[in-house]
Amino acid sequence: MDSGSLFFSFFLIFTGAAALATLALATRQPLIVAYIVLGGIFGPSGLGLVTDTSLLADISHAGILFLLFLLGLDMQPSHLMHMLRKTATVGLLSSIVFAVIGFACAKAFGFTDTESLVIGGTMMFSSTIIGIKLLPTTVLHHKHTGELLVSLLLLQDLLAIMMLVVLYNSANLNDDGILPLISTLTKLPALALCAWLMVRYILLPLMARYDRFHEYMFLLAIGWCLGLAELAHSLGLSAEIGAFIAGISIATSPIAQYIAMNLKPLRDFFLILFFFSVGASFNLALLPEVILPGLVLTVVCLALKPPVFWFFLRKVSEKRKTAWEVGVRLGQNSEFGLLIASVAVAQGLIDTVASHTIQAVAILTLLFSSYLVVFNYESPIAVSDKLRRD
Repeated sequence: MDSGSLFFSFFLIFTGAAALATLALATRQPLIVAYIVLGGIFGPSGLGLVTDTSLLADISHAGILFLLFLLGLDMQPSHLMHMLRKTATVGLLSSIVFAVIGFACAKAFGFTDTESLVIGGTMMFSSTIIGIKLLPTTVLHHKHTGELLVSLLLLQDLLAIMMLVVLYNSANLNDDGILPLISTLTKLPALALCAWLMVRYILLPLMARYDRFHEYMFLLAIGWCLGLAELAHSLGLSAEIGAFIAGISIATSPIAQYIAMNLKPLRDFFLILFFFSVGASFNLALLPEVILPGLVLTVVCLALKPPVFWFFLRKVSEKRKTAWEVGVRLGQNSEFGLLIASVAVAQGLIDTVASHTIQAVAILTLLFSSYLVVFNYESPIAVSDKLRRD
């Protein structure tokens, strides 16, 4: 069999993931850790058995889209807007604090002003994947803790999109000012309106007419999710935001929960590929140069994010226990950091050392944060029967 074929890569990834996941469960470790470690072992910097990590990363991106699509299916639009208004101040103030701390740490390690700004920017965001993946699907999504966490993540996603837009248009900002940024952001309400019109006049009538055909409903849901994600991307927004809008636009449909239940296995398939690609894409040869700043930023992130979120959530009258749990669940860097690092390198704003520092912090915080959540709070993959909820 061709060692460079996609089928051979899938064979290695899923067979290896099954073996390593068995070991992880036997030793009471989070499964996400097994997938990332497997990527490091089989990736170009390890045994080199899987070399085309860019292709796997593109494929695995579908997992993030389905994750956000399913999240949208569980959210009522009116209630979401209420929660966003409540958490806007918390999200914005905490992001400023994390950006300033990240910038100061990066400057202390000798990075340039631009590199420090990018590194500080990546510190603002928490992982949507970890935050939502470790939420008990039927326990917290409809409870206050889950609603707080989701609204904060959505606000951070919007900030991440703004940062990506700035990076994409960095070459034109000096010539055109902030017009490209404003133009892109005005497309968000237009996308939401387009989604609402399509759901009301096309999707819902089709669902009502053909809801007996389960295969058709499955295909319609996938097409709607990926279609709106691609439309958002073509408008200069994020495909993730498009997928979320696709989900929330049909959340009020009676068929929403049926769609959510049937898409979960497909989501998990792609998320395994995502976590594998995270581990496989890291260049271990640069480890000596990034290990110290990476570890310091990791410790700063894990140590400061929970109390900062706790402080600001307490200021908006949240309970102590709820505020702390939300802080711990958001106590890592985001997969958006990996994308931001990639775009910043492509635009010539940072070098490979700064990029791999961002990647190192993202990987390490994803790993350690998973441990903190899985061993202390309810989640679908908790190692304790007492804490396992789905």
